[in-house]
Amino acid sequence: MLRAGPSQEEIRRHNLGTLLRHVHLGGPMSRAELTHLMGLNRSTIMALTADLTAAGLVREELPRDTGKAGRPSLVVLPETHRVYVLAFDVGVDRLAAARIGLGGVILDRREAERRRGPFDLGQVVTTLAGFARQMLRGVRADAVCVGAAVAFCGAVRKSDGVVRIGPNVGAEEVPLGEELSKRLSLGLPVVVGNDANLGALAEHARGAGVGCRDLVYLHGDVGIGGGIVVNGQLLSGADGYGGEVGHMVLNPGGRPCGCGSRGCFEAEVGERALLEYAGRQGGAAGRDGIRAIVTAAELGDAAAKEALRRVGHWLGLGVANLVNVLNPEMVIFGGMLRDIYLGAAAQVRSTLNTTALRATREGLRLRTAALGDDATLMGAAELAFADVLADPLEALSRAAM
Repeated sequence: MLRAGPSQEEIRRHNLGTLLRHVHLGGPMSRAELTHLMGLNRSTIMALTADLTAAGLVREELPRDTGKAGRPSLVVLPETHRVYVLAFDVGVDRLAAARIGLGGVILDRREAERRRGPFDLGQVVTTLAGFARQMLRGVRADAVCVGAAVAFCGAVRKSDGVVRIGPNVGAEEVPLGEELSKRLSLGLPVVVGNDANLGALAEHARGAGVGCRDLVYLHGDVGIGGGIVVNGQLLSGADGYGGEVGHMVLNPGGRPCGCGSRGCFEAEVGERALLEYAGRQGGAAGRDGIRAIVTAAELGDAAAKEALRRVGHWLGLGVANLVNVLNPEMVIFGGMLRDIYLGAAAQVRSTLNTTALRATREGLRLRTAALGDDATLMGAAELAFADVLADPLEALSRAAM
């Protein structure tokens, strides 16, 4: 039996979402550019733009002087200050929140330290909801929040957003999205995703990985998480736990890991290993502790240099395994791994060159996260924008109710 083709309405919804995605990710574009990118005629682009403009999702302006003869094509821009999402990030050492406008512009931002210790859902939700209330004060009357999402440093079940386990923050079976949605009282669900997966999403869409079809993003935050993009799509796995490369065993019988195993990638490369090798246990931890060791190594501190060499070896070995299996175009280091890689790049590359297959490494690019410490927060924003980019008019209508 032949399947019926898409209806005209389905095609229209798809084209509206595609056009909005282009200006959301690519910034202001002329009608002529959109016509070329989408392969549609001018009148169709004009009609789609008119629909999105009427809904308040985009606006059109005359371009600045182009220096070219003839009538210039109107430029389509996202309505950044009218359409926004709330993005949150729960890390080992910090809680962060941002109001991010269509087009990926951070309109407002809040951050606080998170004390290490047992996970307190009430305290986390209270802090994040408080940030949201602060950021919503004074927002223009016609502005619409179209989504909310959280990046979390742990394994998150795709079906309901429950945090199954966050070994480095003591979290287990936590209904974070449900509780935060209740506290925000915006009538919107709060989607939850793994921080490394969302970092990969952001770097692929807006950062170092723009244009890459296949990449691996490695995120360090005491432990190590991974986000994998294959053929332009995030690899989530059957239940949402894809990319948990931090618990790939590199050194059987090695250092103990918070997951209960030994010799995991994150146990051999993470913060605790580096501090111990440098003889700095009990001192500054987190980003400050890592950066202090990298700086000391640059100044010639022998213990710091040796610590980075040892950790760099295991980091290179982990990357080699991933490269052999996945054959990505690029590996991106984010979070604290950004600093560790910068301090141990030579050792990482050396180990990679001796352990990865030549065919998989010869075209490989190693990069640091272009979005810096905001990669996971920006990834949460992209997750929150997903519905409005898939079906702009319907999502906007639901959010405005």
